[in-house]
Amino acid sequence: MRNQGTRARPMKHLVEHSLHSAARALGTRDPLPYVGDLIERTFYLPDDDVSYARNALTPGAVPYEPSFSEAEPNTLRFTIEPLGPGASPVSRRDEATREMRRLVQPVFGRDALRWFDSRSEEWRGFGGLSWMNFGAWFGSAFDGDGLYAAKIYYELLPSQIDALSPGLARLTRMVMAEMPTLMPIFTSIGCKRDTGSQRVTFLHRGPLQVSALGTLMNRLGIGHQLPGLMRIVGVALGGRFELPPGGVLVGIRETPEGVELKLEILLAAIPDLPSRFLDLIKLGLAERPRQLLALTRWLDAFGVDEAGEQGHFSVLSIRVTPESQARISLYVRPIEFEMREAIEEAQALQ
Repeated sequence: MRNQGTRARPMKHLVEHSLHSAARALGTRDPLPYVGDLIERTFYLPDDDVSYARNALTPGAVPYEPSFSEAEPNTLRFTIEPLGPGASPVSRRDEATREMRRLVQPVFGRDALRWFDSRSEEWRGFGGLSWMNFGAWFGSAFDGDGLYAAKIYYELLPSQIDALSPGLARLTRMVMAEMPTLMPIFTSIGCKRDTGSQRVTFLHRGPLQVSALGTLMNRLGIGHQLPGLMRIVGVALGGRFELPPGGVLVGIRETPEGVELKLEILLAAIPDLPSRFLDLIKLGLAERPRQLLALTRWLDAFGVDEAGEQGHFSVLSIRVTPESQARISLYVRPIEFEMREAIEEAQALQ
């Protein structure tokens, strides 16, 4: 992560440089005036400190995950696990909550803050402690006007389903009844300039044939979008339609168009990810030249120009609604934030 013989810098310098460079390349506002203090509190250890690799967001790498969204192609989006290694889950939950509330009111207004407070009350006030794993993650997105969106990811217990909005609670129970292999693990609450939304994300237990989502999607009124979703999976994964255990998350939320389903494929779990993965993703966007151009520009902004190592790419997600065909998001781990080299060096010294 650094040249031989040079002193390690605080990790925050790498994160800040990544965000500065990406903002210039994408033409967005600099995120640091908004979240710079959080970055400093989170990435204060040296850039070769292997304890960064022990996190729930990007295990084995620094907990900083930029993402491209086909639905929002010109934004700078990233998620972090707040505070440094060793922070308690409750501290991370409280830190992410404070950051949401600090940003939402001045940027999006008092009504947005009231909405967030009402939706997050169960998770802000719940004691947590022993049952928590990571506590919370914090995500933000920026465009040319500044902060475009802020999002918090809270751990979710089955006993907390009743605390969701009535519609989302009903959907969550329907999903669990239709596919008992789906277990709710977290909820994300996001605010934008003119709207807010909440999603429940499930872990699929065991392997999944993508076609097995058909019955659930029919119940949700989006069964007609299954062929498009499968087409993207098949192209991106080189004809693979069976996803391994521990490699699948499924998210649902209510939208003005109806229910949105989000299939997330955890790429590290794919044992034979095609070496031409990125080319295949681009091939899948060939009929949408504007989105393809935006993806290429975004990848250049983060220095990701080829699949190279599997660790460059962490998640491929595909979203569908009754009105919208399958749209992708791609989450990356920029190579300078991989901890493999530092871990190997630390092991060699033991």
